Amino acid sequence: MKAFLFKSILPPIIWCLIHLWCMTIRKKVLNPDLDKKFRTQPGKAVLTLWHSHLFYLTYHFRGAPNLYIFVSPSTDGDLIANVGKLFGYKVVRGSSFKKTIPGTRECIGILKQDFKIGLIADGSRGPYHEAQAGSVQLSRITGAPVYALTWDANLKYEFSSWDKFILPLPFSKVTLNFSSPIILPKDANKETIRLKQDELTQLLNQITQDCERP
Repeated sequence: MKAFLFKSILPPIIWCLIHLWCMTIRKKVLNPDLDKKFRTQPGKAVLTLWHSHLFYLTYHFRGAPNLYIFVSPSTDGDLIANVGKLFGYKVVRGSSFKKTIPGTRECIGILKQDFKIGLIADGSRGPYHEAQAGSVQLSRITGAPVYALTWDANLKYEFSSWDKFILPLPFSKVTLNFSSPIILPKDANKETIRLKQDELTQLLNQITQDCERP
């Protein structure tokens, strides 16, 4: 019964609610050239964000023709994947905890075809706001640049979940911000990968703080 709900009943309801909710929101993009590049221009890239900031970016990039999203293979991930498909995303299933290798191989293949893929930087379980290695490893293997994405709202609600999930309130103003790229050489060692993980963590936190400034 739960599988049927997550596949056929809840996704169109959630899709409709998100549309109605986000249509009331005003937005400001701090770097419109990058925004246009992510939405319309070909070329491989890894787009990554904190799990807490998933809500509005899912809506913002809806219908992008060259963007895949990486979703957990969990039951809850089934719901996210089905909602994502209604928003026009192509979906890859995998995580850092299970089904890792097939999902990673598919991501590599997608990037080598010059598509973009969106990943959650801190994964589906955390730790909170600590970038995992997935994004930078994909950059090392494929040469794809890694871009950090974020947003903040002047009116928002923060849940008490592990990720402190953020929901922009209706009629709020959302500010979006994207980073300059991080690129890893193919011969990057473990130390370099770890340093780039730390750099990605700091970058995501910095561009989020920039959104929060008046």
